[in-house]
Amino acid sequence: MATVTVGTARVHYDIEGAGAGPALLLVHGTGAGGAVLTWGQVGPRFAGDRRVITLDLSGADRTVDDGGPLSVEMLAAQVIAVIEDAGTGPVDLLGFSMGAPVSAAVAALRPDLVERLVLVAGWAYTDGDEYMRNLFTLWQRLGGSDPEGFGRSVTMTGFSRGFLNGIGREGVEALVPNLPPTPGTLRHVALDLAVDIRALLPRITARTLVVGGTQDITVPVENSRELHAAIAGSAYAEIDAGHVMFFEKEDEFVKTVTGFLGS
Repeated sequence: MATVTVGTARVHYDIEGAGAGPALLLVHGTGAGGAVLTWGQVGPRFAGDRRVITLDLSGADRTVDDGGPLSVEMLAAQVIAVIEDAGTGPVDLLGFSMGAPVSAAVAALRPDLVERLVLVAGWAYTDGDEYMRNLFTLWQRLGGSDPEGFGRSVTMTGFSRGFLNGIGREGVEALVPNLPPTPGTLRHVALDLAVDIRALLPRITARTLVVGGTQDITVPVENSRELHAAIAGSAYAEIDAGHVMFFEKEDEFVKTVTGFLGS
């Protein structure tokens, strides 16, 4: 584990693998669990022939800062600092959910640091999308008054109906406590409500793959299609799964990403 200081934040990150190719940096989504909770299962599958970097953004468990409001640009600065501190050269950059707009901002602001870009279940803006605005507002309300309700809402929207029915009641009940509404998670939710990277998207020059989940009811797939349309020359793929598609369809997700990164 390594750390780098960015403003008031001491950002924790890990490097796994020893491959000679471009490193792959994975940027997590909303949640205080950060890198461990998001990438613990699928991350090692990318480490066979490359180095894989995971980090905890402000609001996640291992990174400590002043607890103030977050912005896309602030978190992008943390990703940039990790790339530079790790000394791996330009990286392939993959962002999931909240991590997708953050990763897109990194690619737009520092094109010299990004070889290829993968945006998974991401979106360009929240204000104007009444579905997502209301969902994130609901999470804020539940986070302040009903932690179990928060966990159930996140579980219900994070996975497809078929997946939830497939794992059954015991499996679903085990998922509910996995994303508690900690202060850090609620800082992420506040950021989710404020996302607007539309002005940055035309500046992205890295080869880009956008991946949407056809059954995503956290960030509906239309948002991924809009990202693809806004990034010149980007490739696009859909996986028939809910928001956390790498949990529901791990093999297909890994094949989709490695197929793009190896091309």
